[in-house]
Amino acid sequence: MIELLKQPWPWYTSGIVIAGIMITLLFFGKSFGFSSNLRTICTMAGAGKKVAFFDFDWKTQKWNLLFLLGAIAGGFISSTLLKNDEPFKLAAATIADLKALGITFDGQLEPGQLFDLQSISAKNVLLMLTGGLMIGFGSRYAGGCTSGHAISGLSNLQLPSLVAVIGFFAGGLIMTHLLFPLIF
Repeated sequence: MIELLKQPWPWYTSGIVIAGIMITLLFFGKSFGFSSNLRTICTMAGAGKKVAFFDFDWKTQKWNLLFLLGAIAGGFISSTLLKNDEPFKLAAATIADLKALGITFDGQLEPGQLFDLQSISAKNVLLMLTGGLMIGFGSRYAGGCTSGHAISGLSNLQLPSLVAVIGFFAGGLIMTHLLFPLIF
């Protein structure tokens, strides 16, 4: 069974699973969103006593917290028990683009040149902190994260989610083609 799980699965498998989860959530009147777990955790810690945004019944979101724990457990299991020693397969054009930016592809999911402990620099730490703050602010400002808007919002035919997803893609294109080359 473990050998079956280690093998690459067809691309459409994730689409089928996501569709099944969305149908189930719609049936039970729930909406998917990963970033809403931060609000739930802050509420559990007592933030609702000081800020009205966090004053809600967090127990209605227990299922989403289980999803968060499952994602963490799944990441751990896949990186330990299901670890595949084969190098990560990346398109030749992407490898060439990275090389043009001075980043060497080493066969890993995250380039060691940027993410190894030996590569920690003030610039890398500042970039990661700034990126994390921007992602956190952006998902709060947009009323949800990319997965919440793109998967749950679009499946519910919500116009604000369509606008948010268009913004996410535009921001990603701007980052990839304009800002990333300037930073590196």
